[in-house]
Amino acid sequence: MSPTDKTDKTQTESISFEVDLNHPPEKVWRALTEPALMAEWLLPALDLELGVGAAFTLKTQPYPGWDGTVNCRFVEIEPNRKLSYTWTVPFLETVVTFTLTPTTAGTRLSLVQSGFRPDQKRENGGARYGWNMMLGKLIDLLAKGA
Repeated sequence: MSPTDKTDKTQTESISFEVDLNHPPEKVWRALTEPALMAEWLLPALDLELGVGAAFTLKTQPYPGWDGTVNCRFVEIEPNRKLSYTWTVPFLETVVTFTLTPTTAGTRLSLVQSGFRPDQKRENGGARYGWNMMLGKLIDLLAKGA
């Protein structure tokens, strides 16, 4: 089980991944929304309270030209089904959407990050690399029984 990059090779405005997980949507939802679990596969989440319009911050190590802060705001929340939030850093403003679809074996998790500008090919490529790595960590976390 590994994430599948579903991004159309000609697409530059969004990236898309799908992964089939052998876990129920409720378990996957917890990994997407509980700060302690998010820190294990995504990034540490600060001030996270689920609510449309609520702001929170994801924090990682600083890099040259970036302090490691991702400012987020919930756009859509449908428990155990859909989670969407803005993903804003000084050089990028996008929206990340997770969709959870029940399957006979567990959950199909779809991830779409949209809003890349045509001149953001490097950022698009970096995000594709990052999500592939982070979704792999999510698979490992769920397998450990999180």
